[in-house]
Amino acid sequence: MAINATNTQAHRELIPAGNYIARCYQMIEIGTVKETILGKEKILPKVRIGWELPTELKVFKEENGEQPLVISKEFTLSMADKANLRIALKSWRGKDFTEEEAKSFDITKLMGVPCMLNIIHKPSKDGTRHYEEISGITPMPKGVNCPEQINNTFILSYDDFDINKFNTLPDFIRNKMQTSMEFTNIQNPNHKEIHHSSIDEIYDDLPF
Repeated sequence: MAINATNTQAHRELIPAGNYIARCYQMIEIGTVKETILGKEKILPKVRIGWELPTELKVFKEENGEQPLVISKEFTLSMADKANLRIALKSWRGKDFTEEEAKSFDITKLMGVPCMLNIIHKPSKDGTRHYEEISGITPMPKGVNCPEQINNTFILSYDDFDINKFNTLPDFIRNKMQTSMEFTNIQNPNHKEIHHSSIDEIYDDLPF
């Protein structure tokens, strides 16, 4: 009996570009990973935040009926002035954080919180396909209500790691998590820790 590996990929329809009512339902701690930014290797803590679009429903599996479209975005887990996470949260809440608030902000407080997402389409680096991206997060407009949450709240943290939740994630997220310091420490508690690159060090390298 042959067991054949293939290179076929199912086509996934992109969420049309535009503004959407959304609700945060997912938080995944990717962990501390190595990334190359402007040709330099950095070691950064990462988190992936997911939103459902409760007004955009589709039947993915007949047995589940209509389910909301979902989208997620990865951030460096930092509340420094120039950090993308702080910039996004400042836009979401409609005001900046005080320095005291920014010292330690529990991002799981975002779970269940509604917002508006602006979704755009961007070409991949090789130009062979397009993908969707969140370009902006803003508060809900006055007088506009967000439907109740549909998906179950999903939090995956290394403080209370759940291998069953981990196994439900897409391959690209699991593969990245497996390269993290935290995942390595779960497999080998005696593994040597590695140094984080500071957020200021990252942004000092950027050409603006």
